[in-house]
Amino acid sequence: MMNAQALAHTLWKCLGKLLVILELSVQGNFLNTSAIPRRCPLVCICTSDLLSCAKQGLQQVPVALPPTATTLDLSHNALFQLHNHWLAALPRLQALRISHNRIMDLSPQAFHNATDLRHLDMSSNYLHAIEKHYFEALVHLEELLLYNNWIVQVDEQAFLRLSSLQKVYLSWNNLTQFPFSSMQGLSHPNLTTLDLSTNNLNRIPIEEVTALPVYIRNGLYLHNNPVKCDCSLYQMFKQWQQRHLSSVQDFLEEHTCMAFDNTARSLVRFLKYNKIFENCSLSQGSPGTSDVHATVLVGETLLINCNTSTHDTSATYMWISPRHEPIMHPGNGNRTLEVYHNGSLKIIAAKPWHSGVYVCMAIGKHHQLNKTHEVNVTIHYPMLDGESFSTGLTTLLGCIVSLVLVLMYLYLTPCHCFQCCKKAAAPSPPQECSAQSSILSTTPPAPDGPRRKISTSKHVVFLEPIKEVHNGKIRLAANKDVTDTKNPNLLQLKSDSESVSSIFSDTPIMS
Repeated sequence: MMNAQALAHTLWKCLGKLLVILELSVQGNFLNTSAIPRRCPLVCICTSDLLSCAKQGLQQVPVALPPTATTLDLSHNALFQLHNHWLAALPRLQALRISHNRIMDLSPQAFHNATDLRHLDMSSNYLHAIEKHYFEALVHLEELLLYNNWIVQVDEQAFLRLSSLQKVYLSWNNLTQFPFSSMQGLSHPNLTTLDLSTNNLNRIPIEEVTALPVYIRNGLYLHNNPVKCDCSLYQMFKQWQQRHLSSVQDFLEEHTCMAFDNTARSLVRFLKYNKIFENCSLSQGSPGTSDVHATVLVGETLLINCNTSTHDTSATYMWISPRHEPIMHPGNGNRTLEVYHNGSLKIIAAKPWHSGVYVCMAIGKHHQLNKTHEVNVTIHYPMLDGESFSTGLTTLLGCIVSLVLVLMYLYLTPCHCFQCCKKAAAPSPPQECSAQSSILSTTPPAPDGPRRKISTSKHVVFLEPIKEVHNGKIRLAANKDVTDTKNPNLLQLKSDSESVSSIFSDTPIMS
C-alpha cells in the first residue's frame, strides 16, 4: 500500500515537472516570435521593392521599413517633419513621394542617407523657401518636383551640387525672383526642364536668361507670370518662337505681360497680339545671343568655328548638340561629329537629324565658363539642277504628245472617200474605197455565191482581197459584186481554211 502511494506521488511530481517544462517552452516560443521584427509596417503595402504608405493619415514616418524598397510612397498623409537620417534603413531607395503633406521645412540632414535617390516629389506641401542644405546630399537626383508649395525664394546654391538634375518643377508657387545665374555654364549639363510658370515673377533678367545654354532655354517655362511689357522681353520671346523652342511653342497663348498697371485687366498675350510692340525692332536681336546660321546639303561635310572671342590659351572647348549631347575632343561616340583643339566642330556626312542649334562653350582652367557661341545648322536635301529638270520636262512633254497622236489616229482617222461619206445613208454599189471600210462588224455580210462560205455565227470576218496591177498601180477588190469584164475573177475568196479567220468569235470556226 505504501509502495503504491509512493509511486503515485512520484508520478504526480514527474507530471508536474513535465507541465512546467511544456509551459516554459510555449512561453519561450511566444517570446521568440514576438521578438522577430516585422518587415512591412501594418499601415503599408509592401511588394518586392515597392513600399506604399499613402492615404493613411500618418503624422510620423513608420519606424520599421524594409531595406529592399527602391520606391517609397508617403503621399496624402499628415506628415509635418522629416527627421535627420530617417532614410538610413533604405539604402536602395531611388524614388520618394511625399506630396500632399504638411511639411514646412527640412532638417539639415534629412536626406543625408539617400545618395542614390533619383526622383523626389515634394509637391503640394507648405515649403516657404529652398535653402542650401535641403538637397545638397542628393548628388544623383534627376527629377525634383516642388510645384504647388508656398515657396517665395530659392537660395543661389540650392542646386549647385545637383549636377545630375534633368527636370525641376517650381510652378504654382510665390516666387518673385530666381537665381538664373546659378544655372549658367556647365553646372547642370543634363537640365532640360526648368518650370517657373505661374509664379509672381514681375521681372525677368533678360541678360541672365539669354546667357543660359540653349538646351536649358528650350525647357525654361516662364509663362503665366505678371511681368511688365517691354521691348527686350518681347524680343527675347519672339526670337525663341522663331527658333521653335518648346517652352514658347507649347504655351504660346499663356505668355502674357502687363501693359500699363499691376492688375490682371491689363494682361496682354503679347506673342499672339503684338500690336503694342510694333515699334520694337527685332533686327538687333536679344542681348547676349548670336544669330549665326549654317546650311549644308545631306551627305556633305560642315566645319563650324567656335567664335567665343576668348583670350585664354589654356581654354578647352565643348559643344552641346541639338540632342543635348556634350561633345568634347576628339568627338562623339560614332565619330559623326569631331571637335578640334581650337574649338571647331566638324559634321561628317551630314544627316537630317544633325539639324538644330549647336552651342559652343569655352571653359577655363578652373572649369569656369568664359564664353558661349551658338550656331543654327540646317540640313537640306539636294535640289534638282536646271539641266536635269529641263531633260525631265522634255521627256514628259514628248510622252504626252505621243499619247495624243495615238488617240487621234485611233479615233479621228479622216474618210478618204468623199462619195462614200456623202452618200452613206443611201444604198449604192460599193466603190473602190470600200476596201477601206471598217473591218470590225457586228454582223457578217450576206452570202453572195455558192463559193462564199461564211458562218453566220462569226462576228468579225476578214476577207483577203486579190491584188491586181493596173497601169503600174495596185488595186484592191473588196466585193465580188463589182463587175469587171476583163477580170471576172478579180475578187475571189480563199478556201475556208485559208481566207476566213475571226478574232472575236464566240465559237471555233467550223469547216
